[in-house]
Amino acid sequence: MFTSQFVGQLGQKSIQPFMVVFNALFLAYTSVRAFFLNEAQGYRAVMQVIAAQIYFTGFQALPLISVLALATGSLVILQSTSQLSLLGGSGMMGSLLVSVVFRELAPLMTALVVVARSGTAVASELGNMKVNREIEALELMGIHPLSYVVFPRLVGGIISLMCLGIYYAVIAFVGGFIVTQFVSSMSIHAFINLISEAISLRDLYFFSLKIFVAGLMVFSVCCYYGLSVGRGSHEVPQVTTKAVVHSLLTVTGCQVVISAFFYVGRLMEAGLL
Repeated sequence: MFTSQFVGQLGQKSIQPFMVVFNALFLAYTSVRAFFLNEAQGYRAVMQVIAAQIYFTGFQALPLISVLALATGSLVILQSTSQLSLLGGSGMMGSLLVSVVFRELAPLMTALVVVARSGTAVASELGNMKVNREIEALELMGIHPLSYVVFPRLVGGIISLMCLGIYYAVIAFVGGFIVTQFVSSMSIHAFINLISEAISLRDLYFFSLKIFVAGLMVFSVCCYYGLSVGRGSHEVPQVTTKAVVHSLLTVTGCQVVISAFFYVGRLMEAGLL
């Protein structure tokens, strides 16, 4: 059961880098468990917080994601068109966009944007709530702090990140198609066929896993660091900086590990390993 003493211990501990991920994931598990076992706060109130988190993390990030996605898709096609044309491999544009944009850049870039925008906001918001004793006030009112504070931000963040990742990939494909109109006469139907033939069911699983893990890591780590603030308001910016740095390192490391397993598996299936 969650108590204010448990939250207070977060601020008293020296946060070791190798223990942050474990503690953050345990915090995420505890918040999910508290949501389903504790009904004092009401599901409607939690859903309102989730909706607010989705609006801030997802909807308000669309302009920035659009610019980055258009630039990414355009640059990938610009850099590869000349080489592919010389080799007679213009039909490989679809595979190139899927392998570079859909598998790698879309999950990573959206995660980095979310860390920069929402990760800092979550860590500082929870840190200020801890300093102002709002966490203790919620508990005194019979509201479980983890189910009302951590769970909505975790769920809303993961949903927003998955939607942003899909949106990023689609806009990047649009940017790639726009560039192809200046260098070739490929029709939109031919371009869509190239993309659809290049995307496999495994790519969708791979993309979904990366996005889910990134969202889980970003928001669990940022919530953990936010709740680790002590009694001084001067700790909030320090903890926010640590949350951003550790989120970036964790997300990047997870992306590399998942990609390594994916490509090693493909090499084993091809008999090259």
